[in-house]
Amino acid sequence: MVLMPLFILIAIVLLLTIIGGYNGIVGLENRVANAWAQIEVQLKKRADLVPNLVETVKGYATHERQTLEAVVAARNASVASPTLEAKVENENVLSGALRQLFAIAEAYPDLKANQNFLRLQEDLTGIENKLAYTRQAYNDAVLLFNNRVEMFPSSLIASWMGKKEKLYFEVEPSAQEVPQVKF
Repeated sequence: MVLMPLFILIAIVLLLTIIGGYNGIVGLENRVANAWAQIEVQLKKRADLVPNLVETVKGYATHERQTLEAVVAARNASVASPTLEAKVENENVLSGALRQLFAIAEAYPDLKANQNFLRLQEDLTGIENKLAYTRQAYNDAVLLFNNRVEMFPSSLIASWMGKKEKLYFEVEPSAQEVPQVKF
């Protein structure tokens, strides 16, 4: 007689643990998706700004065609990225191409003084700052999700749900190098 209420209590605690674990994983996965959506907003703003920036530079640095084409190609690849991994890789390439573009702009005093170029550069700097913040928020959300997916007992529930670790949005080491400009 005493064992029956004990079994019911254990079953209730187990059921509440499973429900709480399931809901926690779903909530964290939604948080990761929301954080990625915020990154997408900033990436879209940056992608929309790049053609205007290239057109402005094109008028001053006509013999820098290869760099301008690299920026446009990187932007197009980023916009067309089918997966998160491809998006991260293409965004790193675009960041490097933009750094190269701004390094080239240093050699053109008229371009550096152009109000449209300065405004575009300022807009891009603001977007890059917001992008850095949203990447950090995304990686924080991924950390929380990955911890939940890896830690016991929620790892059992995550495995049952088919949930796996998410990838961080990391900057490639080559994207941190200072561009070299040669004339």
